Amino acid sequence: MTALLLKASIIGLLLTGLGFNSAIAQTDRSVSLPQLLTGKKKVTDTLKRDTVSSDQKDLPDVFRSLFHLKPSKENDSITGKPIISVVPALGYTLVSKLAIVLSGNIAFRTGPKSRVSTVVGSVSYTQNKQVIVPIQTAFWTKKNDYVFVGDYRFYQYPQSTFGLGSNSNIKDEEPMDFSFARFYETALRHISGNWYAGLGYAIDAHWNITQETPLDGQPSAYLRYGKSSRSVASGLTFNILHDSRDNSINPNTGWYGSLQYRNSNKWLGSTSNWRSLIVDLRKYVNFPYGSKNVLAFWSYNWVVLNGRPSYLNLPSSSWDANSATGRGYIQGRFRGAQMFYLESEYRFNLTRNGLIGGVLFANAQTLSAEPGTRLQRIQPAIGPGLRLKLNKTSRTNIAIDYGFGRQGSHGLFIDVGEVF
Repeated sequence: MTALLLKASIIGLLLTGLGFNSAIAQTDRSVSLPQLLTGKKKVTDTLKRDTVSSDQKDLPDVFRSLFHLKPSKENDSITGKPIISVVPALGYTLVSKLAIVLSGNIAFRTGPKSRVSTVVGSVSYTQNKQVIVPIQTAFWTKKNDYVFVGDYRFYQYPQSTFGLGSNSNIKDEEPMDFSFARFYETALRHISGNWYAGLGYAIDAHWNITQETPLDGQPSAYLRYGKSSRSVASGLTFNILHDSRDNSINPNTGWYGSLQYRNSNKWLGSTSNWRSLIVDLRKYVNFPYGSKNVLAFWSYNWVVLNGRPSYLNLPSSSWDANSATGRGYIQGRFRGAQMFYLESEYRFNLTRNGLIGGVLFANAQTLSAEPGTRLQRIQPAIGPGLRLKLNKTSRTNIAIDYGFGRQGSHGLFIDVGEVF
């Protein structure tokens, strides 16, 4: 979640690129299931490595040149012995402002030909007095037939909400505070080609939920929906995934699709019975054909099928797994029982050596209010972005975007890796 500030360990990745723990240069990033699978069963790493031409440059090349350092040797010697990296970093999002981050990872193989298994985590304290602790894991079996993916989080999280539905007004701010913990575990089996399927267990717990008087002085949507000092969502998930992207961090071609059906039940500890569906589709096209420019498309649809989740478990902007939806709006700006989201982005080089690039993006989202209500107004956002090449081998960029939404909403978004 929160972009994860946390997805971005900028200082740590620069140190990695300069030669410290270079074997894990491609794993120092909080990743979710979509980013852990490249779609090829018999590959030797979690991420596809490129053969890089000598004229391509990245930020470590620039730093080595400035400080007259010798080029580091490429190292991909991850074995059964864990390689550990711990580094400090800085992050920034609209909902957190400035954040101090201590980020770390562990990388190893369970067999000579297995993909790289990873444990990625961080601890952050933000300018808005938030405590954020995410840990994400991916363990591959020796022959890559199975992968076990975990997502564990703890947040102490002051955050405002703005009511239900995409007709909500930015002036209807409702300051909230809550503690949040997550435990997701998913087991996926390779089926055929680029297809995987599996089952999982997911629990989200919120407690110490409080709300200040809304800034407009009116009764809040949270109180009208159903006030509660705590809530639990616990249930099983069914997952199907297809991934033919050439690179999961920064794709040039291919497509990705995932479906997750979640069934939260009282008999498993849920506050209420409810079911949801998430459909995530992405497509990447070289445009013009043969160039290094990419036209990317993303559709993210998150709907409550039946039942009544707690307020904080409803679909919401930038509360997807990677906190990526809705550039141009603050996290939690729109919330409701149904969320349909579309985004397109054009990615291009600004320098011939690939060091600096740019993007232009546009997105649109529509949400309903309470379960059983209709979709409301479509809320668009647009913006430009700058890309600085952090690792030319894995094509990892530092992403700096500025988004503009409606009702005066705008802001800076900094991350490591592409938004989708």
